[in-house]
Amino acid sequence: MKTIMLGLLALAGLLGMAAPAAAQPAACSHRGALDDAYCDEDRDLVADAPRDPARLRDPSTLVFAYTPVEDPALYASQFRPLMEYLTQCAGKRVVYFQVTSNAAQVEAMRSGRLHIAGFSTGPTAFAVNLAGAVPFAIKGGPEHYESYRVLMLVRADSAFRSLADLKGRRVAHTSATSNSGNLAPRAFFPGLGLVPDTDYRVVYSGGHDRSVMGVASGDYDGAPVASDVYGRMVGRGQVRGDAIRVIWESAPFPTSSFALAHDLRPDLAQRIRQCFLDYRFPEAMRRDLGGNDRFWPATYLRDWDPVRQVADAVGAPYTRANFDAEARAEEAAAARRAQQQQARPPQ
Repeated sequence: MKTIMLGLLALAGLLGMAAPAAAQPAACSHRGALDDAYCDEDRDLVADAPRDPARLRDPSTLVFAYTPVEDPALYASQFRPLMEYLTQCAGKRVVYFQVTSNAAQVEAMRSGRLHIAGFSTGPTAFAVNLAGAVPFAIKGGPEHYESYRVLMLVRADSAFRSLADLKGRRVAHTSATSNSGNLAPRAFFPGLGLVPDTDYRVVYSGGHDRSVMGVASGDYDGAPVASDVYGRMVGRGQVRGDAIRVIWESAPFPTSSFALAHDLRPDLAQRIRQCFLDYRFPEAMRRDLGGNDRFWPATYLRDWDPVRQVADAVGAPYTRANFDAEARAEEAAAARRAQQQQARPPQ
């Protein structure tokens, strides 16, 4: 958890304030899957705003973080136009904070230091249940919001042509909480004759981009990844499309959610939502974000139903115990990457 705590301390320094004390559980007739700090009286599966006006927040600076599904530094520049727009539209300074892991991002919102966030598909559910996140939008194009498919990638020059060919091989999953990089493959593959951890060895890469690059370099025999991440990497020239073969793909899932902390003042929260929905991406941002040009309204209840179904199918509910296990796995993957980096000979 060292990386997570360092990230939270850095964010505390950015805001110049200490973390608020944990909210005391209030009288509540229904919480569902939410942590005891939150309530879901209207049963829309996300945390209700506090009833006590004294618990509603109106920060002078709003902090935004985007999922570390790829290099966190990459998005700091790509989202700069949005940060500038939100500062003007919301009437408050909006700053971008780089998070190094999904766990760190969720903990930052739970602690009260993160107000707006783009969460990956799977971690969205942890953010909802454990951090009081309220998803409200998904990026997309003129016709509909963006979705992605799970792709099983192998090297184009390999002998692998079907999922069955990966039996006995080394396959990279991204992280334990990832829908496309772990949970969906565990839900789908057994019915297709390939059982993770039994028919092939699972190695956690720590990210979709690392899985893609690992397949391209031959470190992994295959890897399930999100199609939107893979498409962006090909578009940027990070990997050659003709060097990779797709041997299987899933039905579509929603891509990253954009969510607010549940305890922002209702008028502020509504203003931020409207700012997002009115925004149109500038050309550079459209190019960097896969041709998307706007945000579409979305709800956790409706749009994340297929994601929850996958988690239910593999017996991996979005609970604190599973979240802590994911945090440990992310730390272990980071340590392995650091060791590998140190072991490489100097260029």
